[in-house]
Amino acid sequence: AGFSVARDAAFVAGHSLGEYSALAAAGSLSISDTARLLRTRGLAMQKAVPVGVGAMAALLGLDYEIAVAVANEAAQGQVCQAANDNGGGQVVVSGDKAAVERALEIAKIKGAKRAMLLPVSAPFHCRLMQSAADVMAKALAEVTIRQPASPLVSNVLASPITDPDEIRRRLIEQVTGTVRWRESVAYMAGHGVTRFFEIGAGKVLSGLVKRIAEGAVGISVSGPNDLAVAKDALAAAQTA
Repeated sequence: AGFSVARDAAFVAGHSLGEYSALAAAGSLSISDTARLLRTRGLAMQKAVPVGVGAMAALLGLDYEIAVAVANEAAQGQVCQAANDNGGGQVVVSGDKAAVERALEIAKIKGAKRAMLLPVSAPFHCRLMQSAADVMAKALAEVTIRQPASPLVSNVLASPITDPDEIRRRLIEQVTGTVRWRESVAYMAGHGVTRFFEIGAGKVLSGLVKRIAEGAVGISVSGPNDLAVAKDALAAAQTA
């Protein structure tokens, strides 16, 4: 019978840009609108901050609350905020380059196992992206968003939404807001999800899922060779 989001998926979710992919998979956005929105989003985020002005850094081995305190202390009148709460003791901060560099030093003092700048082209998911959020507000107003076949666990809420107008609002907020991935996975696991299918290149999210939700199974489907494993996992879930 194959896989059906409406029949087989309790929730859909995506990390940052992947939230658009999740909505497309759930029939909330058309493929063509998704492609146009992602192009607009990428160009707007790149244009929002001149190269070299902003930065992002990964802080490893700190609880989220401590990482937020590090970002707040490092800001000193500039922007420095938690961009991604990825789980497994991995938090990414984003903002003005000088503030992010201060965060690296403060994080080490606070006991971070590692703290390093990331090779990114712009400081995503922070207030410096406000102009990109404004661009996305206009772009999203021009597309049709349907109720998804399965609820979307929103990046900025870490809880499920289905209303098209709210989906539109939360996608705009996501440009400058924190990707609450740890809480999102914990929410899904807490509501009975035991198998997480990661569709697309890489296995990063599958690895994070296993670190966030005890006993959860992460299945990465990045090409044709992975389909057999995914089908077996799906069959096991359907008969469980």
